Amino acid sequence: MESRKLLEESDHYLMHTYTRYPIILRKGRGMKVWGADGKEYLDFVGGVAVNCLGHCHPKVVIAIQKQVQRLIHVSNYYHIEPQIRLAKIMVENSFADKVFFCNSGAEAIEAAIKLARRYSREVLGQNRFEIISALNSFHGRTFAALSATGQERFHKGFEPLVPGFSHVAFNDIDALEAAVTRNTCAVLLEPIQGEGGVKIPDPGYLQDVRKLCDRHGILLILDEVQTGIGRTGKLFAYEHFGVTPDIMTLAKGLGAGMPIGAMLATDKVAAGFQPGAHASTFGGNPLVCAAAATTLDVILEDGFILDQCRRMGNHFRTTLEDLKKEFPNLIADVRTMGLLVGLELTRDGASIVKHCMDRGVLINCTAGNVLRFMPSLIVTEKEIDHLIEVLEQVFDSLSEKT
Repeated sequence: MESRKLLEESDHYLMHTYTRYPIILRKGRGMKVWGADGKEYLDFVGGVAVNCLGHCHPKVVIAIQKQVQRLIHVSNYYHIEPQIRLAKIMVENSFADKVFFCNSGAEAIEAAIKLARRYSREVLGQNRFEIISALNSFHGRTFAALSATGQERFHKGFEPLVPGFSHVAFNDIDALEAAVTRNTCAVLLEPIQGEGGVKIPDPGYLQDVRKLCDRHGILLILDEVQTGIGRTGKLFAYEHFGVTPDIMTLAKGLGAGMPIGAMLATDKVAAGFQPGAHASTFGGNPLVCAAAATTLDVILEDGFILDQCRRMGNHFRTTLEDLKKEFPNLIADVRTMGLLVGLELTRDGASIVKHCMDRGVLINCTAGNVLRFMPSLIVTEKEIDHLIEVLEQVFDSLSEKT
């Protein structure tokens, strides 16, 4: 009765911006969540790659508890100790020299776009403002981030978009080269297209992009909102490809559930921002930074989490490849890097998500026919094997109907 009333109130009071499943999640620990009715679910969505250490990791919870009693928020007019500590950890473990904090991935992308344009004008003295991104990309829902996104379905009804963006095929260096003009200031790419269906580029593609940017004197921005913070088995996905960007964006897993985004850059490029050029009232507040610093401490502590991610990613790939052999008419492709996992189907995947949920496993479908799995980096073989058993049951039932 309580759940039904809450669902009715949700429908009545909340804007209908989401297609929500009819369950209310009330509690979570590790890989598990529980609904208001007491039903247990194994969570392979992970808050869309947010809960990198699982639900309510004890060290993160304690860090939040301590910080919330000490100081929740102050203005960036003043220096903030947890923010400084977090920035130091991020700089010491990445290509970057400077960090700007905000509240989300879309805000981090907005900051990156503004910095690229500002750097071109203020530092280089050039009136370059155009940014090239990829078809099938996803960079966020705010207007510049939406304009950078290379999927028309997200644009519909919001036109006209912000000018100065063009889109080319992902993983096609010739198409990118052809799109560069004298007005181009940056190239913006996801190292792996997550929302677009876990599309992984050829090994040399990003290296070729880096060379192209250097040759034309333009910036390389990597959107690691989904791929960063250990998701691919390294702290950042760019490490797999032998390149370093000029600017990188992060969010999702950075706060292990707390809302925080970050835009990182080299000293050279960060010089494009001076006091007053960009800001965020809540960005980098003490509470979220305490959570994020602890998250990174746990991930980097002894290399165990990243090693676990790689080992479980390999196990995930092996089990899905076996499943593909069992159901060749239903499964078209398996794409994985670490624990960013895509299973491309030969049919729409929405009903499969529902069938799995009914069996106590939460999964996600993106791009219409790609089942996307983004579990905690602490997921176990046993939990992966249970997911595979559930998928096998669902695929068996679908095969019987066809």
